[in-house]
This record gives sequence, structure tokens and C-alpha cells, in this order.
Amino acid sequence: MVGNIKMNKENKKNEIKVNVKALNLWYGDNHALHNIDVDIYKNKITALIGPSGCGKSTFLRCLNRMNDLISIVKSDGEVIIDKKNIYDKDVDEVSVRKKIGMVFQQPNPFPKSIYENVAYAPLKHGIVKKGKECDELVESSLKKSGLWEEVKDKLGEPGTSLSGGQQQRLCIARTIAVKPEVILMDEPTSALDPISTEKIEALMLELKQDYTIITVTHNMQQAARVADYTAFFHLGKLIEYDETETIFVNPNNKKTEDYITGRFG
Repeated sequence: MVGNIKMNKENKKNEIKVNVKALNLWYGDNHALHNIDVDIYKNKITALIGPSGCGKSTFLRCLNRMNDLISIVKSDGEVIIDKKNIYDKDVDEVSVRKKIGMVFQQPNPFPKSIYENVAYAPLKHGIVKKGKECDELVESSLKKSGLWEEVKDKLGEPGTSLSGGQQQRLCIARTIAVKPEVILMDEPTSALDPISTEKIEALMLELKQDYTIITVTHNMQQAARVADYTAFFHLGKLIEYDETETIFVNPNNKKTEDYITGRFG
């Protein structure tokens, strides 16, 4: 059942954080997302899975208007967060991206010190003032991202001097420093080694206490390990969305089962 995905009764207990209604997106003439309807739950991890080119990263970028940066993109439908459609004309996309942070596939620290990587956006947005207040925010953000103990004695060194896994945790610290409510992650561990991947997964499970997390992954074992809910996309359509255990153990749609069991993808 595509478009209007049926959820089991258990899900009704959870508070909805992001409500997507009839979302369509085109790259030029290519209809990339077809009539997506989905509720994403607060303080849960939702994984988006599906073969390459299925629309999962495009969908993720709709949630903080990153696709606005591409000139040939047009879309319709609604993405409602806290009862407000983020695509309404009176909504500023910068404020959207402050509320809905993003962590990318490749770690991308600024060419600045570790301290400045975390402090730059909060200072620019007036969230904190320079000095003790900023120092405390940098420390708390690095602690939340599990990086503080590794970098507390070298905050003046470049962010790019860190290992790949540390850089990704620095990018997570940078994201949470602006106090978002939702964190989007686009394959956050695909460029990392297994030990760094394990640290990021453990961090995701901790962060969901304070944030709603939506992650794209090609790693189905990762989705099974960390996600509370999983959405399966195929050819720009949302095929099935349910609790992760249901998706992996007892999916309702044959296409989901075929993907999970490796028959295509």
C-alpha cells in the first residue's frame, strides 16, 4: 500500500514530530518522489532504506529544505513540524536548518580549530556570547558527541587534524551546538571504519533521548541495530513504514521482503 502507509496501533502512542503529507518532488522532468505520506516520531530513530536512487536521500533533504539549493528542483506537499509547514512562504529556510540539523556522509569540518567548528554557528546566530557561555556550550556539545575527552587538550588544533571517526563526531557536535530538535543523518558511517561506526551508532542511541533522528543507511544491519522505525523506499515511492522489527521480521509488502533478503538492491 503505497502513499498512505498503514501503521499498527502501537505507533499511535508516540508523539509525532514530523508529519509529511502528499510530498512530491521533481528534478526537472524526473518525478523523483511520489506522494509521500509519513509520520515521524519524536525521540525515536527512523531509518530510511532502499536501493541506490530510490529517493531516500532526496526525501531526507526535503525535511530541512536542502533541495531548495538545487535550481531545477520543484516540489509540492507539506512537511509539518510542530504544526507549521516548513514550505510555507513565511518560513525562512535558515531557521528551518537551525531547527533541523544535518550530518553528511563524508565528515566535513570547517577549516577552523576544533573549538571554532563548534562555536561558529551558535555565535553567528546569537545563541551564545563569546567567553564563558560559549566555552560551556562547546564543552557540552563535545561531551554529547562523545569527543570531549579526546580533544579537550587540543581545542585550538584544526578540526581536519582529527581521524575520520573523530571528524564525524565533531560534525555531530557542531550540529547539536545550535540546539536543533531534529537531526538528519545521510549515511553518517559509510566512510568510517568498523570501530568508528560502532561509536557513532552508540552515540545515536544516546542522542535520541534529546533529539528526533532520521538516518539514511545502505547498511541494513545498522538499521536493525539502531532504528526504532524503518521506511523502505523504492523508485521514489514509500513502499512500507513500520517498527523496525516488523520490517525485518514480518514485512507486509513482498517488495520489502525481497529487498531485505537481498533479492534485489
